[in-house]
Amino acid sequence: MPLANRLSLTRLINARPGEARAALAGFGLFFCLFSGYFMLRPIRESMGIQGGVENLQWLFTATFVAMLVAVPLFAWLNSRVARIHYIDWVYGFFCANLLLFAALFFFLHESVWLARAFYVWISVYNLFVVSVAWSLMADVFDAPQAKRLFAFIAAGASVGGLAGPAASALLVSVMGPFGLMLLAALLLLAAVALKHYLMAWREVGGAGRAGAEPAESPRRPVAGNPFSGLTRVLGSGYLLGIAAFVLLLTTASTFLYFEQARLVAELFPDRAEQVRVFGAIDFAVQAGALLTQLFITGHIAQRLGVRVLLAVVPGLVCVGFIGLALVPTFAVLAALMIVRRIGEYAFVRPGREMLFAPLYAESKYKAKNFIDTVVYRGGDAFSGWVKALLDTLSQGTLLVALVGAGCAAVWGVLGWYLGGRADRRAGSALQDKMPA
Repeated sequence: MPLANRLSLTRLINARPGEARAALAGFGLFFCLFSGYFMLRPIRESMGIQGGVENLQWLFTATFVAMLVAVPLFAWLNSRVARIHYIDWVYGFFCANLLLFAALFFFLHESVWLARAFYVWISVYNLFVVSVAWSLMADVFDAPQAKRLFAFIAAGASVGGLAGPAASALLVSVMGPFGLMLLAALLLLAAVALKHYLMAWREVGGAGRAGAEPAESPRRPVAGNPFSGLTRVLGSGYLLGIAAFVLLLTTASTFLYFEQARLVAELFPDRAEQVRVFGAIDFAVQAGALLTQLFITGHIAQRLGVRVLLAVVPGLVCVGFIGLALVPTFAVLAALMIVRRIGEYAFVRPGREMLFAPLYAESKYKAKNFIDTVVYRGGDAFSGWVKALLDTLSQGTLLVALVGAGCAAVWGVLGWYLGGRADRRAGSALQDKMPA
């Protein structure tokens, strides 16, 4: 690439000399992950409806139970395998799972129980592959780099989120679930290759960094036992705050998700039409998130701080829930879903990952993985049952929307507090050595 073009690219993505290629590799890794996932997401949503909207809380609970089993196993692996190879094992395992499901759908494509099993599995898959990818980013980039580059890296997820639904809509009638799963497996292998480049970049000190201390060497396993993610969270007020933030996020998301599933099932009874509706929503979300990540997020993070990234979206969701209580229509709900998901991808997710950048590897991998999986899916399961209880108390949307507005308000206050702590930590001279 000519020097002038490299300099223009460096300025565009807010990188400094020596960082552009690593940022592009991170962008590409998330593109691969999200392209594969979003090819399969519309299929997942239609399969959730196939099993019955009234049974969604059971699927959420089954996903939580699967997380309780999976997290200690992956934490055990993390304690036995060198950090530089850990993602190879995780992604290799999920790639084999995708090939197995592809074969099962080829022969048993109308099975309700297979649809339910796939719904639970892909809900586990999505959180795990994304969580360990962000653990990698927090491991490779330090806190100041995270503020400058994470918005651009997250934009790779949005581009993948645009390509995935488009590929699903174009190819599902030709390839079916079988072919889409094979393609998703290939993209997962491409993500592994990009991960190797990033770890190699990290090992040579990145953009002139001193590199990690010997105790933090990626050629060693992460310290701790299969349950150290839980114990580390319980022993840190900062990590407990992040866990509470995630619980409130999932509560707002689950309330909206259940309402969306109920209204789509009522208004669009045909499965192909449901897949198109979900695909259209996904496309709008990813397009909006991409534009926001490229032109807004990084400037907000640097000029206004992480606290604004973590507080503005809950505030908008709170207002949106109040609007839904006043005008309970699918159009209002779809608009609120789109705003919430754009905000989560463009502001909340990069902001959440910035919270982990100054921490030790055990917090970046085990505690973070526990929060991103067990806490997240536990919040899904709990809020799913709360939503079912609220539905029994009131047949309309009013009560659910008001409770959602209250949760979003608390979520915003907590985001402001955690972001403020992260902003102060990022300015500390000890930012690369600070424990949780």
